Amino acid sequence: MTLKHMPAQERPREKFLTHGPESVTNTELLAILIGSGQCGRSAVEIARDLLAQAGTLQKLFHMPKEEFIQIKGVSTVTYCRLQATSELFNRQLEEYLVRDDPLANPDVTRRFLISKLRHLHHEVFAVLYLDNAHRLIQFDILFEGTINSANVYPRRVLQEAMRYNAAAIILAHNHPSGVAEPSQADKTITDTLIKALNLVDIRVLDHFIIGQCEALSFAENGLI
Repeated sequence: MTLKHMPAQERPREKFLTHGPESVTNTELLAILIGSGQCGRSAVEIARDLLAQAGTLQKLFHMPKEEFIQIKGVSTVTYCRLQATSELFNRQLEEYLVRDDPLANPDVTRRFLISKLRHLHHEVFAVLYLDNAHRLIQFDILFEGTINSANVYPRRVLQEAMRYNAAAIILAHNHPSGVAEPSQADKTITDTLIKALNLVDIRVLDHFIIGQCEALSFAENGLI
């Protein structure tokens, strides 16, 4: 059944407008983004197949374009719409970090880092560089590694922090295993970086470990 043949109250866009975003399912939200059907299939049918193929929303938004457009009725336009939606969400979080103190709302920092790092299949080490008011100057992935490790060089972290004239930094790295638990190596490199950056009056405010759907904060767990 095409959307135009559905009762008005059951169409995703009308439900969204009448009852709000909480009233629609993931399939219906995706159908709204898709907009219109193709190849004789409704947007809802295409959305249902995309979610079935991906398994989760997270995997859907990080599905390779070649795999994404294999679904019948899906085009590169649909792929671009979803990627644009994801990027707008990330930029909205980044705007907050640029405008306000990340420590005032650690959940925003956590969500930003999760959106940036959790989908990666190899380990990376990233840094948020902050000014005197703890507002974001720059986010950089400094080191990339293998599936379970990444070499971190304190000299490079120090050089970049000074280049951005940062007053403080927040460290972050992902665990592709999905388990956000600190290893002894994680604790050791954190301590090393704190000591190195203290020499030039740059504070390490926190270190986040990003898992599948969570982020562990060293500061919140008394590890800094």
